[in-house]
Amino acid sequence: MMENKLIEQIVREVMASMGETQKQIKSNNNILKVCKEDYPLGTKRPELVKSPTGKSLDDITIEKVMNEQISSDDLRISAEVLEYQAQVAESVGRDPFARNLRRAAELTKIPDDRILEIYNALRPYRSTKADLMDIADELENKYGAKINADFVREATDVYQERKRLKGNM
Repeated sequence: MMENKLIEQIVREVMASMGETQKQIKSNNNILKVCKEDYPLGTKRPELVKSPTGKSLDDITIEKVMNEQISSDDLRISAEVLEYQAQVAESVGRDPFARNLRRAAELTKIPDDRILEIYNALRPYRSTKADLMDIADELENKYGAKINADFVREATDVYQERKRLKGNM
């Protein structure tokens, strides 16, 4: 009984420290809806701009960088911020740009070295059809990057049609 009250108190304190904004963000799909009136996010909705490590814009200062309290991971954009930017783009009719931002959001889940390997594999004559289809499956199944997986499958079809696959030289 005493443990439950302690846990409840801790939960209340944590929730209070997160503030109302964080409660709003955690909707059914974990993303608050934004539009052109929220742009630029860093000025009008800075509470939404967080790095993948949870750092806010206010947390990132030159002093903290110089004191090595901020790492390169703290300076990366998060998938959530890219989704917010995509929503803003859609709200002004820039659907292709919104799709690019969502594709970028998916890539935040993939290690940089793997992205470079995939980039090189997508260059003409570097990969077989099977190689590229394996990459597409990996993107979709391992990283949940369905948009990018579909992009690689589409590229594979185009490469096959244009004879740009490995062995077609």
